[in-house]
Amino acid sequence: MDEEKKKFWMSIIFSTGFLLVLWIIKILEFTFNIHFANWGVFPRESFGLIGILTFPLVHADFNHLISNSLPLLFLITGLCYFYPKSSKMVFSIIYFGTGIFVWLFARPSFHIGASGLIYGIASFLFFSGVIRRDTRSITLALLVTFLYGGLIWGILPLENHVSWEGHLFGALMGIVSAFVFRKSDPYKKYDWEDEPNDDPDKKPEISYD
Repeated sequence: MDEEKKKFWMSIIFSTGFLLVLWIIKILEFTFNIHFANWGVFPRESFGLIGILTFPLVHADFNHLISNSLPLLFLITGLCYFYPKSSKMVFSIIYFGTGIFVWLFARPSFHIGASGLIYGIASFLFFSGVIRRDTRSITLALLVTFLYGGLIWGILPLENHVSWEGHLFGALMGIVSAFVFRKSDPYKKYDWEDEPNDDPDKKPEISYD
């Protein structure tokens, strides 16, 4: 149990630490009346390459950041807790992979925000859960999808001001990561998750009123 608590708190520390960085950047923008939008990814331009490193750290306004904060907290915590060995690599692939593909294929505009990470981690948790039959991952991904609202529609080009490309490539990076790391962090199934009739030769019990 102590090991589980330690793993949980380390997951919380990483997720809250990342969120703290996002909030510090936005507060600095507000306090000093500066704008970091040009730190986003600008596709196929050399000056836009820096955005591959920085675009998830920059948000359009406080509403944008607030809408991303809770899903990021849940998803990063779940990623680190359920997949402690592969979480850092998965996070890195989604983070940088999304930026690279946005730079290569997206519209010529500054793409900013951590939504790509949200789509990527949610996609990883869901498809990793399906591959491994890990109900915890699937439940968390579906919960965030419900809380975030309209997550599926975000990968479609429905709104000009929304980087649907970042959402799409984030989701694709999550699927790729789920396949690549499908054998890492093997899912430990607890006794309470076992189905009552795992033995095919065992006859089901019959209860009478």
